[in-house]
Amino acid sequence: MANTASAIKRIRSNERKRVRNKVVRTKTRTAVRAAREAKPEEVRAATLAAVSALDRAAQKGVIHRNNAARRKGRLMKRLAALEAAKK
Repeated sequence: MANTASAIKRIRSNERKRVRNKVVRTKTRTAVRAAREAKPEEVRAATLAAVSALDRAAQKGVIHRNNAARRKGRLMKRLAALEAAKK
């Protein structure tokens, strides 16, 4: 158990941040999953929504910016391949 007042406050603030980060992380994962599983006519909109969610998570510090960039690159590569296959 924490002994000092600052340690007790740190525990409270860490819990608030954990809950906030969990919300952002969950929304991001859901958006990425929706982009991967989207129907062919909806894949572009879903991918752009996922890219936006990844950018937001990286900006808030929930995930590292390089992690977001890597995931965005994979999604966009997949989108490009699907759009090329349509033609």
